[in-house]
Formats: sequence, structure tokens, C-alpha cells
Amino acid sequence: MKTNSSNYTYYYTNNRPRYHHAYLISPLLEMLATLQETCQTKLRVLDLGCGNGSLSHVIAEQGYEVVGIDNSAPGIAISRQSFPECQFIQADIYELPDTDLLQSFDVVLAVEVIEHLLYPKELAKNAKRCLKPGGVLILSTPYHGYLKNLTLAVSGKLDKHFTVLWDNGHIKFFSVQTLTKLLKSEGYTDIKFKFAGRFPYLWKSMLCSSKVSGEPEKI
Repeated sequence: MKTNSSNYTYYYTNNRPRYHHAYLISPLLEMLATLQETCQTKLRVLDLGCGNGSLSHVIAEQGYEVVGIDNSAPGIAISRQSFPECQFIQADIYELPDTDLLQSFDVVLAVEVIEHLLYPKELAKNAKRCLKPGGVLILSTPYHGYLKNLTLAVSGKLDKHFTVLWDNGHIKFFSVQTLTKLLKSEGYTDIKFKFAGRFPYLWKSMLCSSKVSGEPEKI
């Protein structure tokens, strides 16, 4: 089944950090540092949906080996020109190339990506194929929970938050429970969350780490 239902490609024009990096980079680097403490070799990291490469660059600056993948030709061109210390591959997240990727990475990252996908379980499946045994998938996605959604509704900001007028915008909205359920359905365990931005239970985003173990659960 061909899962990429749109030919729309995000057009990057520069190598500047995305807006969400301001509140996500610190907890993300903390998670990577914790993983590095238990790994005897330098972590090899796959950045799925790397965009213009700016986040891959920040991670590489910490001493990790980074490969970035994105479907945007302009994004990959900017990445390769701006951040030669990383390797960048233009590819669809649904149809990753097998060469040098299968079971090759200690960590697979997908930062603020899964909420843009019509088929989010495909990300979890393809990440699993790229992870070494015992490897870790780290996802980040905007946080949604009862209190935050209630606050948006009461404040009259619900339409703005869930806008349908943003081309290439968010089409999936995850809570801790739904993201956990998705990951368990694809065989991930040891699922842990961090939260970033704003106030408790009104967080902007959540970061989730998980490992591949056991058989997938049915949902």
C-alpha cells in the first residue's frame, strides 16, 4: 500500500532553527546524554523528518553521529550545504531506503513529525527497522490532555489551536494515553515521557522514549 497520499513538500528557505527548538532541545539533549551514559560507543542517531538540518546539527555538536532524512528537496539541499558534519538523505518517511539504515542506529528521533502524518504507525514501524537491538525511539509531539483542551475551549482559542487553515499542518493530536497505545501496538515498551514548554498540564509538547521489545499489542 502506498501510504504517502500527498505530493506536498515543505519548502525550506534557510537553515535557522524551528520555533519549537527553543523549548525542546534542552530535554532532548538530556535524554540523549542519559542514553550515552549506558553506551560504550558514540551514539548513532537517525533524525526522521530532519527538515533543514538545524536540529541534526545541534545534536552532532554534542558528539553524536547523525544521519538526517527528509522528503523536502530544498530542506535536504540546505542541510547538506550548511551542516557537512552530518549525513543527509532525501527520502519519504513512509518508504525509507534500506541501504545502511537497517538495524544501524542506537536512537531514532522524530521531533514534531508524527502529528503531520496520516499513518503515524508507519513511523513507529519504520523506526523499529532502523534501530539496533535495544535501541530507543524518541518522539516529540504537541501535548494534548483534558485540562489543556478545556482551557483552550474556555478561552476561545480552540479554533486557532486546531486550525485547518495551515497547509501541511497538524492532522493528528496525541495525548499521553493515545501515544502510549500506538507505541505498544507496535511492540514498544519501557515508555517514558518528558514535558516541555509552558506550565504543567498546559505543556506545549511532550517527549517520549521507548524501546522495541516483545510482540505488538492489538488496538
